[in-house]
Amino acid sequence: MSTPSLTLAVPSKGRLEELTREWFAENGLTITRPGGARSYLGAIDGVPDVTVRFFPASEIARELIRGAIDLGVTGLDLIHETSETGPAAVQTLKPLGFGGADVVVAVPEAWIDVTHMHDLADVASDFRSRHGRWMRIATKYITITRQHFAAAGIAEYRTVESLGATEAAPASGVADIVVDITTTGSTLAANGLRVLEDGVMLKSQACLFAARKPDWSAEKAALMESFLTRLGLSAAR
Repeated sequence: MSTPSLTLAVPSKGRLEELTREWFAENGLTITRPGGARSYLGAIDGVPDVTVRFFPASEIARELIRGAIDLGVTGLDLIHETSETGPAAVQTLKPLGFGGADVVVAVPEAWIDVTHMHDLADVASDFRSRHGRWMRIATKYITITRQHFAAAGIAEYRTVESLGATEAAPASGVADIVVDITTTGSTLAANGLRVLEDGVMLKSQACLFAARKPDWSAEKAALMESFLTRLGLSAAR
């Protein structure tokens, strides 16, 4: 029988990797990357039964939801966006206090009568009769947009997937409004956009998540509990 172990995935580069490693270090666990910046394999000093993997944040969200890894640090927005069932597939163990940003609905400043989602619903309903097409929303948050707009009773729109500067889409004529992520709103404002007063769809930050795995062995569950206890946390099973 193989010895049980845990897999922890952390962001592979940039400020998010740095802050994640700092957070673990502040909690007495030093993450190392013996193979250097190009290596995807790491470890925690003094904790041989936890394997560290360095993945892009979006991949961490996907692998947590699939149950392919046990623990991971990624953004709450990515958990919600990766799958409609994403939030139910993971347990949020700890918001980490960094990587904060809001997923918001923003409209052109010129739409002075559109201040709330119910105003946007009115615009969407008669957009086709006025302009001969549906209202277009530029976003990389397709899943979050679909869920939020459905909850607001808005169905008459189409999404335009954005892979670049989403906030520039209305000015360039690619879309009419945007769903984007922002920390201060300054970039949106610089592009002539304004967040609706009730337009914050999700307040996101980096969190430590655990995959929900009902088939865990008693040994592995005990290993998880021991590891989380070192962090002052616990997992609901």
